[in-house]
Amino acid sequence: MNEVLRIIEDPTLTYHQQLISLAKYAENTDHTIKKSKALVKAMDEGIICDLNEGNAPFRPRYICPDYSILMKKGCSFLQLDPPKDLYEALNSLLIMYQHVPSITTFPVYLGDWDALLEPFVQKAGRTKAKKALRLFLLNIDRTLTDSFVHADLGPKDTLTGRLVLELTEEMQLAIPNLTIKYDPKTTSREFTELAVKCMMKTAKPSFANNAMFTEEWGKNYAIASCYNGLLIGGGGFTLPRLRMYECSLKAKNEKDFLDRVLPKYADLMLKMMDDRIDFIVNKSNFFKSNFLVTEGFVKLDNFTGMFGMVGLAECVNHLLGITDPKKGYGNNKKADALGEKIMKKLSRLVAAHKSKYAAACNHQYRLHAQVGIDSDGREDSPGARIPVGAEPIMPVQIAHAERFHKYFPTGIGDIFKFEETWLKTPDALVDIIDGAMRNNMRYFSGYLENNDVVRVTGYLVKKSELAKLDAGKQSLNNVSIFGKGARDTGAALDRRVEGHEGTR
Repeated sequence: MNEVLRIIEDPTLTYHQQLISLAKYAENTDHTIKKSKALVKAMDEGIICDLNEGNAPFRPRYICPDYSILMKKGCSFLQLDPPKDLYEALNSLLIMYQHVPSITTFPVYLGDWDALLEPFVQKAGRTKAKKALRLFLLNIDRTLTDSFVHADLGPKDTLTGRLVLELTEEMQLAIPNLTIKYDPKTTSREFTELAVKCMMKTAKPSFANNAMFTEEWGKNYAIASCYNGLLIGGGGFTLPRLRMYECSLKAKNEKDFLDRVLPKYADLMLKMMDDRIDFIVNKSNFFKSNFLVTEGFVKLDNFTGMFGMVGLAECVNHLLGITDPKKGYGNNKKADALGEKIMKKLSRLVAAHKSKYAAACNHQYRLHAQVGIDSDGREDSPGARIPVGAEPIMPVQIAHAERFHKYFPTGIGDIFKFEETWLKTPDALVDIIDGAMRNNMRYFSGYLENNDVVRVTGYLVKKSELAKLDAGKQSLNNVSIFGKGARDTGAALDRRVEGHEGTR
């Protein structure tokens, strides 16, 4: 009971945060899902991590409802009729958001807002629509208090999208996370520039490569949580992760890592995913009775398993005996070549594994570059990123990202921190993003160095909220505590600052 008392006594936890922590503690007392001795050992050694999903997962980790059904048909369970105007549409969404679960207890996908709301916004007119959307965003920030909550816009230029960008800049809110589905052929230059200006001042929106995601998922895809690509009307069953640096410590050399160590631990984790998914589908009641399933907002076949990994940089550097990160992965041709060799191998291992589920994904799980957690420290950089403090100049870093982003259909991203002078030339940054997307960069994020709202690893926090935690006070945003840990142990806010000359 010491852990229960610790949660109850913690002055930095809000009531809801205590509730989540106590529920997670209770869930972890169940041991229905059996683990092999080899898996237990790998988890104890920190090689495989379940990302705090619990011993008895009772819902999929990430759920992406098809909210267009709510707009067209309403919802029987929630006793909602199809909305007739913008006020009813926003109210219906706010009600439904309260009933969409996830690993965080909050919805990680709020819908493609412009597609859902544009007809209602056009009918209401700019003035009324902006006032309604302001209240909508304020409600979300105060009630869905978690920065993994995520909404999408684009690729088309819409009045809804413009109003959301205007309000995001004006209100300076860390919630929700926001992505533009960007397509150079479809997204107008003017709208893209508005999005870039907003990103500079609020650390959002990020830019997703619409052509790339569409090729892999079809047009009906969502960007959820940090930057996760998933099917609308489905989602991600589970997201454990392989910690690549810890994995590399078991290898005698590069060949041993590729031939024996990586296959061994990949196989352990794939079997772990099978067991967890089987529990979610057959033991929990989610796919049997939840209204999201019974009314068709999500379908079992549209979910897949997400095979996560972190620390590719440290893995490669260790295998090559490189001790200075500035001379290793991201700055060294031999290290980058080994990194890609490892990713090709891991991609084949994951693709070769067949699941009973994930029918819409050819019964395969898909790779995800996990952003790390606050307790990782400096041993495992997020996904396939270059370590903080070792980043080369931005053009080189973008070229490196383009090389690795193709391996991660369920998400990967890179973050750039800019000095204030970039606000004067947003058109230049539009050119950079456009070129990066045309060359297969999957996801681009940025913010100004002096912002209050900043991007940590994939989620957003406010520096002012971190200061509250530093002072022993509560923060309404659930992820502030993660941001504090990532700042303190992983130097996540100390990434390179991009000057106009590109060499700072």
